[in-house]
Amino acid sequence: MKKVAVFGNAGGGKSTLSNRLSQITGLPLYILDKIKYQSGGVEVPDEDYQRIHQEILVSDRWIIDGFGSIETLWPRLNEADTLVFIDLPLYVHFWWVTKRLITGYLKPPAGWPENSPIWKSSLTSYRVLWLCDKYLTPKYREYIKQAQSSKSVYHIRSTQDISQFFELIETKTNC
Repeated sequence: MKKVAVFGNAGGGKSTLSNRLSQITGLPLYILDKIKYQSGGVEVPDEDYQRIHQEILVSDRWIIDGFGSIETLWPRLNEADTLVFIDLPLYVHFWWVTKRLITGYLKPPAGWPENSPIWKSSLTSYRVLWLCDKYLTPKYREYIKQAQSSKSVYHIRSTQDISQFFELIETKTNC
């Protein structure tokens, strides 16, 4: 486990999982939302984002958390030696986006750029949930099915799977 892509629908806990995984493994963590967006939620120029993304991909060790863009998604998944696909039931994603919206006014969400617009970003997440579930999630499922022969694949389908994932990684890391 040297190059880890953590991906899935909005509000699935990718940033929380990635942060803890980085703490356990010592791998450097790159949060795509913090690379793609500046303070206040302003998007960086696409060529800057793609250049930074490529620089990360060619490095020896990383955890990359998030979506970024469709242009960088598939190259990242191809480059990773480990895939962590968070594929929780859609209602869990909706609930966690709602919880993040409510608590986001008190404490900024993990993995979000400073001063991100909580309301606007949450509305975007709600729209993305449906689109991702309908169009991208089936492609993710097919991709990981094919990738299992050449990569370590963790398909997280429940909150219990998250706990089991950490137990497994901690056991492997301590050996």
